[in-house]
Amino acid sequence: MPHEPIKLLHDIEDAAQFILEQTRGRSLAEYEETRVVRDAVERNFIVIGEALNRLTRLDPQWGVSLGSFPQMIAFRNIVVHGYDVVDDAIVWVSFRTRFQGC
Repeated sequence: MPHEPIKLLHDIEDAAQFILEQTRGRSLAEYEETRVVRDAVERNFIVIGEALNRLTRLDPQWGVSLGSFPQMIAFRNIVVHGYDVVDDAIVWVSFRTRFQGC
């Protein structure tokens, strides 16, 4: 089944909002201590990266309008394939800098 750009954009927005909701009011220390939140945040970064990957394959012009999509796709790959080297502080900074103001 082909992927629809609007659905992929909705998935990205939904995952970003979920990350913000789950981390709002938490400190990095609280984030590091709460495995279920860390796992949920990482899972939603995977969704964002995969949706961006699919979106840019459907139409490369989406990549132009989405700015730092290659870094987000690369980040998704690190979370998926390098689970044992994921640094919680880097994840924390990543969503704080990318999703501020959403």
